Amino acid sequence: MVGAGIAGLATALRLHQAGWDVLVVERAPARRSSGYLVNLLGQGYAAAERLGVLPALAARDLGAFSSILVKADGRQKFTVPAALAQAAFGGRALTVFRGDLESALYELVHDVVEIRFGTTVRAVAQDADHVQIELSDGTSEHAALLVGADGLHSGVREIVFGPEAEFRVDLRHVVGAFPLSGVPRDVPEGASTTFIGPGRTAAVINLGPGRSSAFFTYRATDPAAELAQGPARALSSTFADLGGSVPEVLDQLAADPTGAYFDSVSQIKADRWSDGRVVLLGDAAWCVTLFAGYGAALALAGVDQLAVALEENGHDIPTALATWETRLRPEIRKRQALARKGISQFVPPTKAHVVARDLAIRATMLPGIRSLIARSIQRSHQ
Repeated sequence: MVGAGIAGLATALRLHQAGWDVLVVERAPARRSSGYLVNLLGQGYAAAERLGVLPALAARDLGAFSSILVKADGRQKFTVPAALAQAAFGGRALTVFRGDLESALYELVHDVVEIRFGTTVRAVAQDADHVQIELSDGTSEHAALLVGADGLHSGVREIVFGPEAEFRVDLRHVVGAFPLSGVPRDVPEGASTTFIGPGRTAAVINLGPGRSSAFFTYRATDPAAELAQGPARALSSTFADLGGSVPEVLDQLAADPTGAYFDSVSQIKADRWSDGRVVLLGDAAWCVTLFAGYGAALALAGVDQLAVALEENGHDIPTALATWETRLRPEIRKRQALARKGISQFVPPTKAHVVARDLAIRATMLPGIRSLIARSIQRSHQ
């Protein structure tokens, strides 16, 4: 198993529960956390339940919160009440920080599975019965299955399937998210403030000490150039003119950028997710992007379905992997398409799109429309 993020840790836990001996290697020298939110609902919630991780997450559930739409200077336009999101998602849903989900999985798995940090895969060879993996620490391992759950910039995919450029589709947007060391003063507790303008969005969430975060995304004609600047400089350059809580959170970022997630927005499109006894999973296989709002849920659901396929097919691993992919791929296509379509909702291209989006959001607060949308969202995550 390569990767100690959500997909990797969940796979390690699920395969251990199924009786496998699992080794996890992770390129980072230690565990990392990030400050953006993930939603667990539908298949993802059910998979988390079967993994046994829900009790640990219950205390970390952020719940629903009010969303205050603001103008560029920070003045309020209108508020979307927390009850609207609660009604849409229903009772079988959790909202947590990505780092909290990783921590909950880690606590369940680190005593039963070996995890080697600061270690990468150098080479992979396989025959009909085994995979041989050469590691950066000088050791080699023989395994029945190699799972590459090492993210968008997967090293396993590079070695076994080909260069990243063959699979990555750049959507020409950049996203930055980070936890806040201090509670934002201009945002009421239990709420977020969100500015949505042509080509950019900034959201600041105040859920109290240790539970507050910021999220930024914007269109970029040259994402690589933006990433080269680093999060503090790039985000300040793009959002420094905004008022409200934005200057405060940008100052926090400048003081300590180490906890920020900052990357281009890309999808991974691969014609196959497995090769013999090697399989890709999560963002390494299908990255749907944050615009899908379903990445963590898809990772957990994919892990669960992989374990089921392996149990059904016994020692015939290639058949198990093919069966798993056939079952899962339609859902991945759907989520990737929804993410591409949703870009204009996250980052409207023009002022006219911003106005249309505001009108659409206001319409959702009408009682009849609200119930229709709630039922539609619940169906889409079943």
